[in-house]
Amino acid sequence: MILYLHGFRSSPQSFKARLMAQRMQALGRAQDYVCPQLPASPAEAIRLALAIASQSPPQELTVIGSSLGGFYATWLAEQLACRAVLLNPAIKPPRDLESYVGVSTQYHSDAPFEFKHSYIDELRALMVDTITQPQRYFLIAATGDEVLDWRDMVAHYPGAQQTVIDGSDHGIAEFADYADDVLRFCGITNLQVAPGTLS
Repeated sequence: MILYLHGFRSSPQSFKARLMAQRMQALGRAQDYVCPQLPASPAEAIRLALAIASQSPPQELTVIGSSLGGFYATWLAEQLACRAVLLNPAIKPPRDLESYVGVSTQYHSDAPFEFKHSYIDELRALMVDTITQPQRYFLIAATGDEVLDWRDMVAHYPGAQQTVIDGSDHGIAEFADYADDVLRFCGITNLQVAPGTLS
């Protein structure tokens, strides 16, 4: 199973999440892909992710996380001993998200999004100072990320499989070029489109 965790104020409607869903459907593997809408509370988000992840044996599970979702994916990989793909992951969100406390809106809708100050402590509780078994991790980091520093990402995942994109942006606009690399890391070796899946 692939569990995709979106970023801060994002949703399953994000570009990368939709691209992965479409790719899995084309491969005839739609039933093996899950991308929930995460609550604003980090503690609640992790509880939801754990509930979904527990439906799959760790050796058959990969958590893909974008930005804040990458922070969550790292914690889950350490707890469950599953694989994790990190897409421009947040490394120190307790520091980086302090200025976002308050009410805003979600990126893909006008729905209100409240990030409470108590959530900073919830994030601190999920910090992973040092990863174990780096072979379980695949980092994709963009040097052109306008939100997070790619050098922090590279330093946080020593020994992991790493792809550093020269340029690009926080959303990884060229993610389609890397989707199959991600799927191979997830253990999907047959990347041929399933018959009858293309119109």
